[in-house]
Amino acid sequence: MESINLNRLAYFAAVVDAGSFTRAADRLGITKTVVSQQVARLERELKTGLLVRTTRRVEPTEAGRLLHARCVMILHEAEAAVAELAQTNAEPIGLLRIAAPNDYGSYRLAPLAAAFSKRFPACRVDLMLADTKIDLIANQIDFSIRVGWLEDSNLQARRIGSFRQLLVAAPGVVKKGAVARPEDLASLPFVANAALREPLEWQFAKTDFERQTIRMNQTLTINTTPAVLAATIAGAGLSVLPDFLVLNDIKAGRLIHILPGWTLPAGGIHAVYPASRFRPPKVTAFVAMLMEEHKRAASRVPKSQERSAARLSR
Repeated sequence: MESINLNRLAYFAAVVDAGSFTRAADRLGITKTVVSQQVARLERELKTGLLVRTTRRVEPTEAGRLLHARCVMILHEAEAAVAELAQTNAEPIGLLRIAAPNDYGSYRLAPLAAAFSKRFPACRVDLMLADTKIDLIANQIDFSIRVGWLEDSNLQARRIGSFRQLLVAAPGVVKKGAVARPEDLASLPFVANAALREPLEWQFAKTDFERQTIRMNQTLTINTTPAVLAATIAGAGLSVLPDFLVLNDIKAGRLIHILPGWTLPAGGIHAVYPASRFRPPKVTAFVAMLMEEHKRAASRVPKSQERSAARLSR
């Protein structure tokens, strides 16, 4: 059999769902004769019986049940594709709910949400910022931004970009020449971020073969990243923070990048969605704007930093 008429699959599925040719024909808006003929042709093409006809009801055979399960999936996917195509040129409307970590949400998403609202005034944005994971289904979240390393789940994800982790401190916290290698850090004060799974142990790498894991000397623990940044700028100690949060402070001299010749593991930035057949225009439009913003930010990164980030991600 070289090809199959997909209409016959739809007729067959309708008969199984309705339990009779007559009711299936009514649902499809065609005659019972057409439905019966098309299903019979499908059985001849497949060379197997798909339905058992009784005086009261039509039941699928074992082969019919297997085919029906596949037909339902095929037909649903086709409906979703049509619906998604129909919305391709639609304007984003309604309420868009986004969950994200405090630091990334404040730094990147809040300004973008303002720009998005101006571009699409028919769409309202609700940002939920927290350094703990939010249940997307229970809270009716359209998508979430996950910064770091994804865990296995039944959610769908799309990579937006990446970030570097930098060891930083305020000027004066570390005396000049006091830190030459990672082992010199063990006795220095460190601001731990309790939002991280392991806030004290960090692996530094200089080459693919030269790596050191250091346990920091915890002197202050804070459970939100923006507060960790504030304490670090205030001179409470060293800390490890994402580059998108500290690069401006390093440029302004409020922070110093410690051990710039050594790197820490890089992380990813992902948009995470509840499993669905298609996404509404409000979601695809916002994610598209976010990806464009990341591309613009990446184009402003010096080549030396790009090479460092590439080494981190290996």
